[in-house]
Amino acid sequence: MAGITLLAAVTFLYAGYNLFLKLSGGHVPSGATTTILATMCLQVAALSTSIVFLAVLAVRGGQVLALSPGSYVWAAIAGLCIGGAEIGYLYLFGGVGGVKSMDASIAIPTIVSGTIVIALLFSFLFLKEQISWNQVLGSCLILTGIFFLFMQRPGSA
Repeated sequence: MAGITLLAAVTFLYAGYNLFLKLSGGHVPSGATTTILATMCLQVAALSTSIVFLAVLAVRGGQVLALSPGSYVWAAIAGLCIGGAEIGYLYLFGGVGGVKSMDASIAIPTIVSGTIVIALLFSFLFLKEQISWNQVLGSCLILTGIFFLFMQRPGSA
């Protein structure tokens, strides 16, 4: 049950991440040429959250903080990916750099559901995890859903 509760909390937090990035991008002035300072603000806030969590763990005591080198390397690579994604998100949502501002109702479902398909393929091809036909069917349905998200809405020509 604790795993399901944590899964739900992470899902809500990730939804907040996506939606609050859209709100941030919506406040980018029309004359702005970059959103990098907003990205850095996001990263400082994320680091602050981790520092507070580390402090709570330190006060509680009994923690083993040392990890394997691989843990740090892969975490750093994940950080590079999320940093690039944050920059891209704010460009998408802020309409900066010649990119037309994109609606959250299109961008977020495309990115999040596209991530599901990519994760499934990566898990199968590189992590050698077993996948079921239900997962393959679900991924096909996700790709179909992404296609429908981009179909022109009536009266929006």
